[in-house]
Amino acid sequence: MSVPFLQPGESIGFFSPSSAATAWAPKRTARAIQFLEEKGFRTRAGSLTGQQDAWRSGSAEARAEELNALLRNPDVRCVMSTIGGLNSNALLPFLDYDAFRRDPKPVVGYSDVTAILFGLYAQTGIGTFYGPALTASFGEFPPLVEETWAQFADIVMGRAPRPHEYLRPEAWSEEFLDWENQDRPKKTNPNRWITLRTGRACGRLIAGNLNTLSGIWGTPYMPEIRLGDILMIEDSLHTAAEVERGFTHLALAGVFDRIAGLILGKHELFDSQKSGRKALEILDEVLVNHRRSRESAGPFQQYREIPVLAEFDCCHTHPMFTLPIGAEVELDATDQRVVLIADA
Repeated sequence: MSVPFLQPGESIGFFSPSSAATAWAPKRTARAIQFLEEKGFRTRAGSLTGQQDAWRSGSAEARAEELNALLRNPDVRCVMSTIGGLNSNALLPFLDYDAFRRDPKPVVGYSDVTAILFGLYAQTGIGTFYGPALTASFGEFPPLVEETWAQFADIVMGRAPRPHEYLRPEAWSEEFLDWENQDRPKKTNPNRWITLRTGRACGRLIAGNLNTLSGIWGTPYMPEIRLGDILMIEDSLHTAAEVERGFTHLALAGVFDRIAGLILGKHELFDSQKSGRKALEILDEVLVNHRRSRESAGPFQQYREIPVLAEFDCCHTHPMFTLPIGAEVELDATDQRVVLIADA
């Protein structure tokens, strides 16, 4: 079952599945709401808006009920997280998957919200969207926020015809500014994507946050990564050691033997731990080690090289693409092209 496109003038509901951004960043949240309303949409605040329970917005059941109310509300035609955090996986046993099946609508977010996006998709087969979050993304200043919006509208509103090629933004930013005192646009850097492994592949897209996977791996809420899938992963604010562990987890789990291609997003404010290495260089090392382990295991362990494109702009940096989980995409790492062929 496909998800209907969001239409102009409809209602976008927002929820806080982990961190309480609406409580500790009210100015940025208000700016984001104003931005969406100036685009012609109505907004509906989740029940935990403005609330905070220490590290989170509320108990697991309260956070789940906030999301369930938006999923059940026929007037709400898109559901968007405010931000991520660390504990969105706590909601998974309490979500109303039947409500989502009865009335599919775009559910959008990134980072820790990967747990919810994957859980909904795994339990229902209905596609979700790895993309912007209300406070974190749409509370940003122009011109970056406008670029993020344009990509969101192209995908979630169907504004761009399919096939749709994701065009590399000219500039990007990971500058850290205090959200509540930010009074200027972020400084930007010239943009580039990097080919780690050449080649071309076409397959089902699975897109999410690397660190979050460990909290749902081996559960019914983790979609099976199948032979021929295209995997997009990204992360933020982690160390070289943590990133090596995450990439190695995928190798040990056989993911690199199943997928047909890999896309690595930019890593916001990566901590190289004085190594001078980038996240993509650590991925390259893990892939080399994986190949060697397969080759040393004997003739019955076949190794298949896959195309890998790095520094893609679906991540914690600005601007941010919107990727439909479960859709068919084409990855051409040689020519650095990513094309949405068909929606989920």
